[in-house]
Amino acid sequence: MKHVLSMLFLLICASAAFAQNTDSIQPRLDANTRKILNNQDQAAYQLAIRYNDFQAAKDKLYSLIVRNPDDLRYPELLGSLYFENGMSTSAALVALDILEVNDKSIGSLEIAAFSLEQLGALDRALPHFERLFLLTGDNFSLYKSGFIQYSLKKYQEAINSTDMLIKNAKADEKIGFPVSQTETQEIGMKAAGLNLRGMIYLDQGSKAEAKTAFEEAIQLEPNFTLAKENLKKAM
Repeated sequence: MKHVLSMLFLLICASAAFAQNTDSIQPRLDANTRKILNNQDQAAYQLAIRYNDFQAAKDKLYSLIVRNPDDLRYPELLGSLYFENGMSTSAALVALDILEVNDKSIGSLEIAAFSLEQLGALDRALPHFERLFLLTGDNFSLYKSGFIQYSLKKYQEAINSTDMLIKNAKADEKIGFPVSQTETQEIGMKAAGLNLRGMIYLDQGSKAEAKTAFEEAIQLEPNFTLAKENLKKAM
């Protein structure tokens, strides 16, 4: 718990942008020298990525960020590097700094949303998933928004999200549900939305509405394991 509280404190305090963080230590270089150093660090970064050397790649990105405080490409790469290596706190902090400068950065919104979710900061992850949906129309982001709203017991918001999801889901959209430690079941987005709607109703004690939603999900996906398990709870 102490670790989680410390992490959340860091996230709350992390509001300064990269340009602000690096201005005071930015060396004054002529354009040609800067270009040469950038090319060297970019080549070293690419080689480190090729050889799976996380530490070397990270160090080169920090050099590039300090030398080019207004270029968001480098912090975006750093955030992705942290995220891909499972360092959710660092990934979230980098993404949040980027969003202070460019609140429409899709990649940073994704990293912030998923990293904060992984850290258990659902209330902070939710607005990033919601904004992702508004900017991209991505139904997976809408599903994540609805599921987090349900988890936070924001039931009316969650119902609104599932209504939109069920209406807008495309036939070829799938979402994975774990059925064991090693196996995942791919389910159509509309059936996933119906199952989530049933979970919301079940959480509110409305078993009849929950049962209907689960049955509709199973009609669409007869092998939907989670919906079948949830239906038993609504009987």
